[in-house]
Amino acid sequence: MNEMYGKEHRDLQDQFETRKLADRLEEIIVKTEFDDNDKAFIESQNMFFLSTINHEGHPTVSYKGGAKGFVQLINETTLAFPSYDGNGMFYSMGNITKKPEVGLLFINFETPARLRVHGTATIVKDDPLLDYFKEAELIVRVELSKLWVNCPRYIHKMQQLEQNRYVPAEGETTPLASWKHIDLVQDVLPPKDQGRPEKEGGIITIEEWMEEVGKGTA
Repeated sequence: MNEMYGKEHRDLQDQFETRKLADRLEEIIVKTEFDDNDKAFIESQNMFFLSTINHEGHPTVSYKGGAKGFVQLINETTLAFPSYDGNGMFYSMGNITKKPEVGLLFINFETPARLRVHGTATIVKDDPLLDYFKEAELIVRVELSKLWVNCPRYIHKMQQLEQNRYVPAEGETTPLASWKHIDLVQDVLPPKDQGRPEKEGGIITIEEWMEEVGKGTA
C-alpha cells in the first residue's frame, strides 16, 4: 500500500493531537482488497462521484449516474463502470488517459453510508463489458490501491423520487439529451445525433433550455 499520510497530514494531525487516532484508523479501516460487503454496497448504488486530475494538475469531480449495478466488481482488486453519452467534452475520460490516478466516493443517502476508493484507471475501448451496458461508449476499469469506509456523520438523509429518464434501459428508447435541442449547437452535434432534435421535439433556444434547468425538467 502507498504511504497513507504525508508531511502535510502529519503536521495537521500533530496540531490537533490526532496522530495516534489517524494511525489507529488506518490500521482498522483501510484495505487493499474489496470484500463481499464492499461488493454488495457498490453494486447497489446508482451514482458515485469521480475525482480526476486534468492536464494542468487541477483536481476535478464529476457525478456519475446509472441504474443500480452500473458499477461492477470484477475481482478483489478491480472494479469497472461504463462511460455513457455526455456533452462531448470527455473531460473525466480525457483526464484518465493523461493521469490515471482516480478517487471514487460512493454515498447511500437513504441509509447514510459512504465508501472511498482510490485506484488507477484505464479506459478500454473494446472491453467485453460494452455488450453488458446498453449505450456505453467506453468502459473504465479501476485497479484498487486502497479503500475505506467513512463515518456517515453529516450525510443528509434523502430519498430518491425516481430514476432519471436518461439512464439507458433495456427495451426502452433513451431520449435525446435536452441540451442537444439548443439551436446554438445544431451545427456541431456528432453525426449520430444530427437530425434527431427536429424529429424528437424540435429546436429550442438556450434561454428555453435554461428555463427547463431552473424548473428541473431539462
